[in-house]
Amino acid sequence: MAEAPPRERAAGDLREQVEALAPWFQNIDLGEGLTTAPDHFLGDYPAFKYRRFMDTLPADLTGKSVLDIGCNAGFYAIEMAKRGAARVLGIDSDPRYLAQAELASGALGFGHLEFRRLDVYDVARLGETFDLVIFMGVLYHLRHPLLALDLIREHVAGDLMLFQTMQRGSETVAEVPADHPFHKPGTFDPPEYFDEPGYPKLHFIEREYAHDWSNWWAPNAACSQAMLRAAGFAIEAQIEAEVYLCRVASVPYAALGPAAVYPARGERA
Repeated sequence: MAEAPPRERAAGDLREQVEALAPWFQNIDLGEGLTTAPDHFLGDYPAFKYRRFMDTLPADLTGKSVLDIGCNAGFYAIEMAKRGAARVLGIDSDPRYLAQAELASGALGFGHLEFRRLDVYDVARLGETFDLVIFMGVLYHLRHPLLALDLIREHVAGDLMLFQTMQRGSETVAEVPADHPFHKPGTFDPPEYFDEPGYPKLHFIEREYAHDWSNWWAPNAACSQAMLRAAGFAIEAQIEAEVYLCRVASVPYAALGPAAVYPARGERA
């Protein structure tokens, strides 16, 4: 039997490697008709979502550094490398996702990208800041979401952060007072705005959500925005319903001391 040409043999080997690392949550086009999750329940995810806001990000990242937190199979890390980023580091706590990222980036000619097994709570160990931090699809999987934002702001965010979280509830954002009164004036009743749809709410999911035990939280839009501000991020743009482009700003409550803002003093490597 004649041996297959090298190009066909290489494509077959890659397909076998992709299948060996299945299932894939990110559908990445590896070329020549090979994609990693062609039957994804969301369709061409996350590419279709990325196309809706890609023009909002800097087109040229030459000389810039990027940190992709919860990088999964490396889709966003690869896309930032395509924009010329000089250094791209993806971190995730799941070794299978990291293996997928190594395979996908290598197959697409971005073998210089770096991937490490690291939890978001341990980002201080990186010992460096990044021009762009990508924090997409992670917050609602965390038991301590505001702590994670504090740690990112304190230790690794140098300028911009691309942020996304699952949101549920109202998309209305209500005006809330700077200081909440304990009672409504002249009564012993609590203020009514806590029940308003646009008041910041972080819905706690005690059990599974979509058959996934790791979905712990679902903020509404007002809560996502309030948490970002509280952690020291200014929202430059809400570029999709659940996607925000943020810039590092001052932490609004830092002057009140560590009881107001988690001190976030992790050891650096």
